[in-house]
Amino acid sequence: MLAVPMVTIEAPGREEFERARLIADEVCLRTPLVRAGGRDDLFLKLEVLQPVGCFKLRGVYHAVARMDPERRARGISTVSAGNTAKALAWVGRRFAVPARSLMPEGAPQTKVDAVRALGGTPVLVPTAEVFRFMKEHGWEREPYAFVHPWTDRDVLLGHGSMAFEILEDCPDVESVFLPVGGGGLLGGVGSALRALRPDIRIFGVEPAGCPSLFEARRAGHPVEVACDTLCDGVAVPYTTDEMFPLLDSLVEDVVLVEEDAVRAAIRALALEDHVVAEGAGALALAAALAMPEARRGRSVCPVTGGSIDAAVLADLLG
Repeated sequence: MLAVPMVTIEAPGREEFERARLIADEVCLRTPLVRAGGRDDLFLKLEVLQPVGCFKLRGVYHAVARMDPERRARGISTVSAGNTAKALAWVGRRFAVPARSLMPEGAPQTKVDAVRALGGTPVLVPTAEVFRFMKEHGWEREPYAFVHPWTDRDVLLGHGSMAFEILEDCPDVESVFLPVGGGGLLGGVGSALRALRPDIRIFGVEPAGCPSLFEARRAGHPVEVACDTLCDGVAVPYTTDEMFPLLDSLVEDVVLVEEDAVRAAIRALALEDHVVAEGAGALALAAALAMPEARRGRSVCPVTGGSIDAAVLADLLG
């Protein structure tokens, strides 16, 4: 029997990103770029100011907006630790269609409550069931129009709209730090940055407690890792076969961040910049602060999400 060739995700081109930006801009804010702690060399891209509190709206809205209306009318679904589910619920309400999200039972209550408040339906299952569903393509047995948070090309294209804003607001940027979970952010924004400014340095960032892309690059192929981190938004224990070649090609390096550094970055964002960030949202800043300026140069760090439980934030600031 002949082996079926693996389908990999190819980086979209500049024209595709330009078209996608026009659609994403229908609902997404042009979020501000501000100095981190008053520094001259380090900037924050405040995606926490998007209508759903995270960058996910860019890709999810673009993907759903481009769907055939009959397919979209069946209802939309995704798999999420919380932020993609929030974006899907918001988009579902805009298009007046049901929005259902499979979520791990350990998802922060703040995110679960937000999905419900936006009119979405969170379906809580054990974490192992979430990843079994993903690996076995469980959505193919369901009636909903599925929005894959990592491998959907239209999601990547929508996320890429962020790259235009970064380069327009900081044209002399030398490096961008991008948190990595399943790879949707890196695949989208990283590909757009490469298409627009091939010389830019892109650093992937993962928590040391869930180093899936780091270990995949070291092994030369995807591997599964254990995940134990407060950065629930990027707690994905493997890089998919489809995404690995693209993600590997985009990054200069993958930086691992210890939990104490994430906590320190959350505190710094809150106390110095008056920005509330969840663990995954503070990853990029934590990585940049740990890297010598001589290596990273003028840098941009997206603050990707701000959905942190109040008790967790109070404990970190206490």
